[in-house]
Amino acid sequence: MRNLVLRLTAIMVFLLSFTGIINAQCFQDASGKFFNSDGTPCTNTVTSAVPFLRIVADARSGAMGDAGIAISADPNAMHFNASKLAFAEDKMGVSATYTPWLRSLGLNDVYMAYLTGYRKLDNEGLQTLGFGLRYFSLGSIQFTDINGTALNTGRPNEFEVAIAYARKLTEKFSAAVTGKFIYSNLAAGNVVGGDVIEPAIAGAADFSLTYKTPIELSNNGESDLTVGLAISNIGNKVSYTNSTDRDFLPANFGLGAAWTLNLDQYNSLTFTGDVNKFLVPTPCQGGAALCDTDNDAKLDYKQQSPIAAIFSSWGDAPEGLSEELREFMFSMGAEYWYDKQFAVRAGYYSENVRKGARKYLTLGLGLKYNVFGLNFSYLVPTTNRRNPLDNTLRFSLLFNFADVNE
Repeated sequence: MRNLVLRLTAIMVFLLSFTGIINAQCFQDASGKFFNSDGTPCTNTVTSAVPFLRIVADARSGAMGDAGIAISADPNAMHFNASKLAFAEDKMGVSATYTPWLRSLGLNDVYMAYLTGYRKLDNEGLQTLGFGLRYFSLGSIQFTDINGTALNTGRPNEFEVAIAYARKLTEKFSAAVTGKFIYSNLAAGNVVGGDVIEPAIAGAADFSLTYKTPIELSNNGESDLTVGLAISNIGNKVSYTNSTDRDFLPANFGLGAAWTLNLDQYNSLTFTGDVNKFLVPTPCQGGAALCDTDNDAKLDYKQQSPIAAIFSSWGDAPEGLSEELREFMFSMGAEYWYDKQFAVRAGYYSENVRKGARKYLTLGLGLKYNVFGLNFSYLVPTTNRRNPLDNTLRFSLLFNFADVNE
């Protein structure tokens, strides 16, 4: 069972280039809407290559519905919004996260490891350098041919190396740019349909902004409002063969806000919410007449450049504005801290049923003592759709250093 599931996982990722063909099985009625052959509304999920780049590994954000664009800065800002690092309170920080994957299916060798950190570059704290290393292992797979004959055993894996530079432009405003190297090896050396499978390699960049300001409350209390914007994974298209038909990286637009209430000397409460949307073309529906207008046997939407796709993705949904709005994903969460040592968190994530249908509650705890922090999160599905993190406990270790010897 293990080898079958993992092998299918690798094949499905590798065959993302055929997603448009799958979605094209829907039929358009006189009103312009698309339906399956049984009359149900057509599912038209936006897909990309190397989807592991969008997995939220951080247990803190994982406990708040995967919201993290605007919450207080820690090393895991590298995933959400690196410009937050300019507002980090400590001189240096490091975080390590381990995320088991598909444990509910009995798999023990599929996981994600995520190591992040940052370092202030000057005494004024205006400039910050961040780094991130993401590693995703799909375990051990026995590859077979179409007849089920065993070929060789492989260990598919993917990783990302990221370096970010964040700078405060004013006391309340910061910006950052992140450079990334991405490597995806799913079945290198094997042959499928006469094509030799190769690792996919890409370079990408993130651009992010953060605005943070204090807000006085009517009862003389204190609070902070933070707003963050991040455009992530803007880079070249990739392929696992020599084919000219390449797939997009999971480019993403993210907007988030967080409001932290400092209730008194010991108690604080944060409410946060994120909105995300893929900057990837929506798969075309309706067959070659609509999807291959130049009759070159290639889907039109897949021939766009990554930059052109950023702009076209805001208005290319086959059903128009109503479908475009369905492509937004929502995260919301809350975090309570007592004496900056003990935290309780909860959140909710929602995605439209025709765009992936992921919906789940999240819960978590946080502990902090001196320079050491430990976060836990747990996911509770709210639909019958299986989630890779069902019945899985994620945890993150953090080390924050207020003073570092120069």
